[in-house]
Amino acid sequence: MMALYLIELGVEAADRPTVEAAIAEVSRQAAGAGGELIESQVTGDLSRVYVVVQADSCADLRLDASRLPGVAAVTGPDEVRLVGAALEDVVRARGAADYLVEWDIPEDLGMDDYLARKKARAPLYAQVPEVSFLRTYVREDTAKCLCFYDGPDESAVLRAREAVSTPVSRLFGLDHGLGQERGSGREAAEQEAADRGTTADQGTTDQGTAADRGTAR
Repeated sequence: MMALYLIELGVEAADRPTVEAAIAEVSRQAAGAGGELIESQVTGDLSRVYVVVQADSCADLRLDASRLPGVAAVTGPDEVRLVGAALEDVVRARGAADYLVEWDIPEDLGMDDYLARKKARAPLYAQVPEVSFLRTYVREDTAKCLCFYDGPDESAVLRAREAVSTPVSRLFGLDHGLGQERGSGREAAEQEAADRGTTADQGTTDQGTAADRGTAR
């Protein structure tokens, strides 16, 4: 059964072309290993990229960092669990979100307790109606979780976190102009393979043409 994996990129050259190229390359490499990009999120300052990929195993997703120019650090892949949303809904919404909250989960809080805690406190979000909780990716080792929200501003998101009595380790506004739809990496990988095949066919044709010229002489 395919699982979800989180890959985090620290971008040294925080500009749009670099970020776009990094997302496309991660997606291409994942597709080449039989995986598929589910969503990507970029912080407002373009310094961090979060990519969620669906794949058969973690071993298949080891990235070739040399093909990620401008990326200073790669973390993961780490297996994650999607909580609070169905995967097909995330894909349909193309991963839209306004804010990302990271919480470094205490070591003594295991997955079962985390999920029970989250389920019990989720109704309290109603106290801050201007904020919508969208989804969470929690690492299977419960090292941390990523929670996505729609809301008018950071202070509203912080009020929502206070309502559910859940700490904030890091809070980022997300860039709405960057990201990639599901499947685009697979299409890129297939196109690259097709291009290689076309090049090989062209080389064969050229050789055949040269041979025909030699025969004509």
